[in-house]
Amino acid sequence: MRWLLLALLIIPALEIGVFIWAGNIIGPWWVVILIILTGIVGVSLAKRQGIETWQRAQLSMNQGITPAEALIDGICIFVGGVFLFSPGFITDAAGFALVLPFTRGPFKRMLQELLRRWMNNGTIIYRRW
Repeated sequence: MRWLLLALLIIPALEIGVFIWAGNIIGPWWVVILIILTGIVGVSLAKRQGIETWQRAQLSMNQGITPAEALIDGICIFVGGVFLFSPGFITDAAGFALVLPFTRGPFKRMLQELLRRWMNNGTIIYRRW
């Protein structure tokens, strides 16, 4: 919780600094246009990736396979979509990294390791029905 609070203070301050810096270089209206453009492109990309992931999860479940990979992808895409929906260049970079399939790999491995550690510690309990 401490890290979340710290991130909620630092990230907006960094975003404001990047806005000012970019506004001095390319002009304030171009910054606004870029923010809107990356938001629209990012959210539509996240939607498309989410639909594809949902279809893969359904296919796995229809075959009787647990859709673990698709669930991890879905979490990454959801968090990336939230980042892309919020205005800012830093959050957009993180959002695109989480949404694009070829850059999502390292984040998926970190999330899988975190979930594995939580399961081993008993923070998350997995029961088969």
